[in-house]
Amino acid sequence: MYTAKNLTKEPPRSPRYRLSNYALMARMIDKGRADLQGNVGEYHFACPLDQSLFEFKGVNADEVKQLLASGAADEQVLSWFDSHGTPRTAEEIKTWSKGVEGYRPYDDPEKRDWFAGECARLNLKPESSTLIGYLEADDAASFKN
Repeated sequence: MYTAKNLTKEPPRSPRYRLSNYALMARMIDKGRADLQGNVGEYHFACPLDQSLFEFKGVNADEVKQLLASGAADEQVLSWFDSHGTPRTAEEIKTWSKGVEGYRPYDDPEKRDWFAGECARLNLKPESSTLIGYLEADDAASFKN
């Protein structure tokens, strides 16, 4: 049984932290476990970023949440992802993760204004900031002592 992080007191792992070459995986796991324990704070399991991971692998949030509720350790979650949904090669996973890490919402006209406002709040330059960089800065600002 894995002990969930209390996301009212500390952030989830960075979306950049890779488990088995998957960006987002560790963060999604942390949010899912915290959600099950009722201490997810301002975070959201199955948010659009989590959904991008689920869509890439061809699994759904309810299945993943059920797996997390079973007490699965990180390694068991990775094994489950390997055996469910759309089969992916190590190269496909690396390429997808690199794309996630490089995504800049400012380049998307529909997200530009929102992202510029969020970046301003954190003193980031929206034109050069990635979503992952923004999330890491937001985590740091949210849990500053």
